[in-house]
Amino acid sequence: MDKTVTIYSTPTCHFCKMAKEFFTEKNVAFTNYDVSADAAKREEMIQMTGQLGVPVIVIGADIMVGFDRARIAEKLGVEA
Repeated sequence: MDKTVTIYSTPTCHFCKMAKEFFTEKNVAFTNYDVSADAAKREEMIQMTGQLGVPVIVIGADIMVGFDRARIAEKLGVEA
């Protein structure tokens, strides 16, 4: 896979946890930023999306707010 995967999340977010578990299950390497503890990454996320909602998942040039298993699988070329 040649797409970089980044997730902006918080420790208490259920959908963030589901997304990270999905990436792990599919052997997809990803970078996680805890926006509850990292003000710079939180600001970066807000600049990208205009909101505070998590998870924000970036796959290559695609930015998604929320956990949409089917859409993420399609972007990664893996089975949902």
